[in-house]
Amino acid sequence: MRFRQGDPAPKQGLGRTGERLAAEQIERQGYIILERNFRCGYGEIDLVAEEGNELVFVEVKTRRGQAYGLPEEAVTLRKQRKLRQVANAYLDLHACFERDWRIDVVAVQLSISGRLEEIRIYQYAVSDE
Repeated sequence: MRFRQGDPAPKQGLGRTGERLAAEQIERQGYIILERNFRCGYGEIDLVAEEGNELVFVEVKTRRGQAYGLPEEAVTLRKQRKLRQVANAYLDLHACFERDWRIDVVAVQLSISGRLEEIRIYQYAVSDE
């Protein structure tokens, strides 16, 4: 998907594009996607996946251009707390507290014109404290 320069990118469309690109990238690296856009009362997590024996909750952040900083900079301490709450709700709902798990952040950087520039994966980006 490309956006024309000067056109505002719909936030939802930009986010979905980033999630699709992130899912494709992590699948190429051996992750198995179990669920997309898991929602609960605490919020949402973009992707739930497995890598080896580990359950991986994946938060995807996408930016077009550099005007608002790097995508991963949007994962604030408050957002990290929310991600932990959502991950714990998922573990509770699926009765899988015995599993090893982690939260990764995938940063998708697009050019102003909407071309993919880079995807960065940060494993264990959010501690499970």
